[in-house]
Amino acid sequence: MKNKFKPIKSYVLNKGKILKMYRDMLKIRYFENKITDLYSKGLMPGLAHLYIGEEAIAVGVCANLTERDFATSTHRGHGHLIAQGVDLKKMMAEVLGKETGYCKGKGGSMHIADFSKGILGADGIVGAGIPIATGSAYSAKVRGTDQVTVSFFGDAASNQGTFHESINMAAAWKLPVIYVCENNLYGISVDIRKVTNTKDIAIRALAYDIPGIVVDGNDVLEVYRVTKEAVERARKGEGPSLIECKTYRFKGHHVGDPGRLYRLEKETEEWKERCPIKTFRERLIKEKISTEEELDLIEKDTKKIIKKAADFAIQSPYPNEKEAYEDLFVEEEGVEVR
Repeated sequence: MKNKFKPIKSYVLNKGKILKMYRDMLKIRYFENKITDLYSKGLMPGLAHLYIGEEAIAVGVCANLTERDFATSTHRGHGHLIAQGVDLKKMMAEVLGKETGYCKGKGGSMHIADFSKGILGADGIVGAGIPIATGSAYSAKVRGTDQVTVSFFGDAASNQGTFHESINMAAAWKLPVIYVCENNLYGISVDIRKVTNTKDIAIRALAYDIPGIVVDGNDVLEVYRVTKEAVERARKGEGPSLIECKTYRFKGHHVGDPGRLYRLEKETEEWKERCPIKTFRERLIKEKISTEEELDLIEKDTKKIIKKAADFAIQSPYPNEKEAYEDLFVEEEGVEVR
């Protein structure tokens, strides 16, 4: 596999935005590396599904969104949340099950939401975020706003009924939603190429007469470009798009899965050579957008930010046992909603 990149300057982006993309990708990578470390030390309850290797997708897509827009995430959702600018301390605390987390430590890695950043929630159920995103887009259309919603999901979710039903509805009603399939080739241990009869998932867009685009999911600028076009189309009321980002998760399905039983080592190593952060750094230096010293400084600062988030989470208390009975009911003006 060879990397074929367009010149960075052809994207007409200012240096500040380009370097922010690089910084955000690093935040995701270092956050996930820290999660791996904390898990190995027995400091993290449950499991986490790492986004290592897929950073360019979340960053490239979310660079087109505002805080007024929305996104639904997945069980592998840390990257989406970080790309949308959530509080890293609260996020790390939630993953560690601490009361200072987004869900007071009761939701964990797969149930983080931040409505103030447009994040409607990560979701442990495969494909469950797709209809939620469709409903969000329907709301925007009914309210007459120019807000768009992005639905992130994996290759395995594209074989769920929620995928087809949601896209059919969005296409019929021209809803402002962008469906982003992160095709990392494996649904847990199942090779998507063995259970799907098409080379590309994006071709399914033909059935609903909407744009279907395949993009290199390891090229943050190409992901940014195709998403920008889809977002502009949605804002103009022209309906949904389906974007398939070809990528690869470097780790197993979750932190406790080595991933060696169902993937060839050669395949994994080839994809690691196409690491989205490594190749982007090389391009930034080669095309004189930045210098090694400047990028080294960004990396150093980012590591400090992640360390502070981890220290905050580690030092935070676990929720009181009484919290198990909190947030179960909502009361309004004498009406109890169960």
